[in-house]
Amino acid sequence: MGSVKDLIVIEPPKGNTPGIGIFSFSDRYSVFDWGEMPDHIRYKGSALTLISAWFFEAIEKAGVKTHYIGLEEDGVPKRLSDLNRPVNKMHVKLLNVIKPQEKDGKYDYSVYHSNLKNYLVPLEVIYRNFLPEGSSIFKRLKSGQIKLEDLGLSKMPEPGEKCIPPILDVSTKLEVTDRYLTWKEAQEISGLSERLINNMKSLLIFVDNLITQSVNHIGLVNEDGKIEFGIDENGDLIIVDVLGTPDECRFTFDGIPVSKEVCRIWYRKSNWFSIIEKAKNEDRINWKSKVNIGPDPLPPRLAELVSAIYTSFCNELTQREWFDSPPLRDVLTELKSFL
Repeated sequence: MGSVKDLIVIEPPKGNTPGIGIFSFSDRYSVFDWGEMPDHIRYKGSALTLISAWFFEAIEKAGVKTHYIGLEEDGVPKRLSDLNRPVNKMHVKLLNVIKPQEKDGKYDYSVYHSNLKNYLVPLEVIYRNFLPEGSSIFKRLKSGQIKLEDLGLSKMPEPGEKCIPPILDVSTKLEVTDRYLTWKEAQEISGLSERLINNMKSLLIFVDNLITQSVNHIGLVNEDGKIEFGIDENGDLIIVDVLGTPDECRFTFDGIPVSKEVCRIWYRKSNWFSIIEKAKNEDRINWKSKVNIGPDPLPPRLAELVSAIYTSFCNELTQREWFDSPPLRDVLTELKSFL
């Protein structure tokens, strides 16, 4: 069980043979690493399922390989256009997940250097079209963790600056606390050839452009996002997990976040958040045991608007009325009064 979706294993992967699984998307959400919040966001799970399927089917039409099979309705996987109603289950191919061995705070990735196939690449790749104030990019450049040339930059960027071309970033995926890498480090730990690393970057740019164009049509800005990759049974790169949703990308409308970030903004004004921040400063590992109160529920109207972010986005992206939901622009305009 994850914070957003659960995995049901139908057939586990074996060697170079992929398995079959079902992602079951829930209405749960989490902020600040707290775990399940007191509210569920109504219809969020179904909306995320349909949004991700729409993007999977769009990139497959362009010849990009993915692990997507279809959406479950009446017990069988179907294409999005064949559905009669919203659903929250997605059938996918399952790859082997091979975790690097950790010892004394260091990770051994040597298992990835043996011509593997049918496995999850232990990297998370990120595109950045804008750099908001507080972005990790500024902290990493200032500390010397990365250099301008590592990001394809010739000068220090400014907060809020649009990145042309987009910055392509990468981090670990399977460590206890994921960390950012240079692309050279990413290639070294993953065991991928230079050709596959370059293919990964090309696919990241393609997906970024597709998502950007798709959400621009409904009035949104695609600021950044992430995707994950696997290597299939033939040794080819495939896109896995989920992509293009408000949980994987940072979309904005006139500066307003189009995601559960709205909930984060609301809770940052609470006493509960102040206690969490103090506890984390005192103990980064066991902080939760020091928090003696839980979060209050969202105001009812705010909860309705957060739900409508997902459902209205889904309706307008797919150009189909899956949900009885107002225009996205109206939803986001009303949200301003809460933020």
